[in-house]
Amino acid sequence: MLIGQLAQATGIGPRAIRFYEAVGLLVEPPRSEAGYRLYDEAAAQRLGFIRGARALGLSLPEIRTILVLRDRGEAPCEHVLALIETKLQEVGQQIQALEHLKGDLERLHDEGRRLPTDCSDMRDCVCDLIGGRVAAPRAPERRRASPAGLEPRR
Repeated sequence: MLIGQLAQATGIGPRAIRFYEAVGLLVEPPRSEAGYRLYDEAAAQRLGFIRGARALGLSLPEIRTILVLRDRGEAPCEHVLALIETKLQEVGQQIQALEHLKGDLERLHDEGRRLPTDCSDMRDCVCDLIGGRVAAPRAPERRRASPAGLEPRR
């Protein structure tokens, strides 16, 4: 199938498909005499896996690691479980940070309701609430390390 057909079958655009080829997540397919990429069902299944993994928040290096293990004939299941556990922890941290932010916003809103809304110098009014009274919550650190030898192909 041609790239447009693959894009339609998988819901992944042609530009993304070419990108996944460029970074080594998708094997470069053979080409027709006219130079068109010719994909098979295996490519569609691999793209389906990539799409599902991205929807779960897995990074491209994490997906690459899974695919490399699978391509070597190794079962990546334990590795996938470890990644899911890490994602669960990250999501929990993000939820906590968002709950903290929600509390800050609710307090600022309640306090802002008692302040003037028509001041021009941005002091002692609602706008002053943003000017440094509350420090923005820090987002949790994301794990960015990728296993050796699994850097994107250039």
